[in-house]
Amino acid sequence: MKKPAARLYGALCFLLSVAAFLYLIGFTGNLLVPKSIDTSKPSPPAAALIIDSALLSLFALQHSLMARQWFKRRWTQLIPPPLERSTYTFLASLSLGLLYWQWRPITQTVWSIPSPPLHTALYALFCAGWIITFVASALVSATELFGLSQVRSYVEDKPHTPTGFKTPGLYKAVRHPIYLGLLLAFWSVPVMTLGHLLFSSVMTAYILLAIPLEERDLLAVFGEAYRRYRLRTPMLLPFLKGPR
Repeated sequence: MKKPAARLYGALCFLLSVAAFLYLIGFTGNLLVPKSIDTSKPSPPAAALIIDSALLSLFALQHSLMARQWFKRRWTQLIPPPLERSTYTFLASLSLGLLYWQWRPITQTVWSIPSPPLHTALYALFCAGWIITFVASALVSATELFGLSQVRSYVEDKPHTPTGFKTPGLYKAVRHPIYLGLLLAFWSVPVMTLGHLLFSSVMTAYILLAIPLEERDLLAVFGEAYRRYRLRTPMLLPFLKGPR
């Protein structure tokens, strides 16, 4: 791919990823978006359960499969390596977009918190979860996470040097602060519907299954440094020691 086209492709993938991520905030919080997790016309519960489960599974499969090192080695035989991460985020954004578009609300209430102070506290946790997610992404180089650094190095004819192993800020408290933020955001709702419970449960299961795979890759790349970090830093819950 020619360099101007690569620059444009990388920028468009980045913007699409940011848009999909911002929409996820409104989608899960039923805030300021045309269609959210509990709005639009509901389908029969059985049909909604099947469709929503398929959409979530598609996202989880794409997001996890394309992140594995063996897949990247094969994938970069088809696409230029500098565009691998941008393409990954592009396809992740498409799978999220499909989920937003085809999601079927299941609006039966599982729990509803009537207390205004508790409402406020849960929304504060919801906001805190997204703040943690954004801050944790920035701490490990958001431009590399979304593929911009790789494309820029290619366009400028410079070798791309991946970010080395580091544990800034939130990473000193837990190994996976991005996942911690997402879990807080997904579960901190004053009104939990069956549809939202399905979304949060499947995403939680995906995260808990993805972490060991991700850590296996990190151990292969960073070796003893990551092994020591894993032993002294909790996985998701601060103040707990060991590889939890």
